[in-house]
Amino acid sequence: MKNQSKNDYLVCEQKIIYALLMASAGMMGAYTYVLRGGVFCNAQTANVVVMAINFGKGDWLGGLYFLIPISAYLLGAFVSEILPSPVKRLGFLRWDTYLIIFETAVLFLLGFIPLSMPHQVVQVIVNFIASMQYNTFRQAEGIPMATTFCTNHVRQIGVGLAKAARKGDSLALRRGLIHAGMVLAFFAGAALLTFLCPILGERAVWAALVPMGIVLVKLIRADLGAEHDLLDRKPCGH
Repeated sequence: MKNQSKNDYLVCEQKIIYALLMASAGMMGAYTYVLRGGVFCNAQTANVVVMAINFGKGDWLGGLYFLIPISAYLLGAFVSEILPSPVKRLGFLRWDTYLIIFETAVLFLLGFIPLSMPHQVVQVIVNFIASMQYNTFRQAEGIPMATTFCTNHVRQIGVGLAKAARKGDSLALRRGLIHAGMVLAFFAGAALLTFLCPILGERAVWAALVPMGIVLVKLIRADLGAEHDLLDRKPCGH
């Protein structure tokens, strides 16, 4: 980060792209929690814990159910690791762009699934796309980040503040503030979606199409324009 300027990074690595993805992820998390079974599907810690609790109580069948969302998350990581190479050979768009196209289509279709459907259907779908996004977007302008949950961002805020207080490290403080901005974007997305849920019902998830749509336009413009000759270049962290 010290030796590179903003222009040295691809559009898919820009902080604004990550902030928009965080806002969208906050919306997905609020959507599944408020309307689709009270479950946060953007990460898997809770599923592993609840599975272990069920096993500890002797509820083997109830515990085994959680292998479904965990497997969906695992599959998302697997697919997002396998597909970039064949996609690169097409020479048209970056893998990151195809993923956003896919996510946008999936979020649009989720709005048509009635709330009367078993919540697990939507939960597993969100598990899958969240995992793909998490595994694909890894660093914002050289700063390691997750785009689907806040745990590491909160930790990095603390690290940045500590280094600034102890050593006067302005770079660490700046990084901490960038992570704070990501948390704020996630928070804003979750709050907005929660407000929209009782108004729009299952179609509230379409609000996530707004930040996703902005990301998609920026990535397509880059892939077909200024960065078309850089399609073979990997983003930082890959």
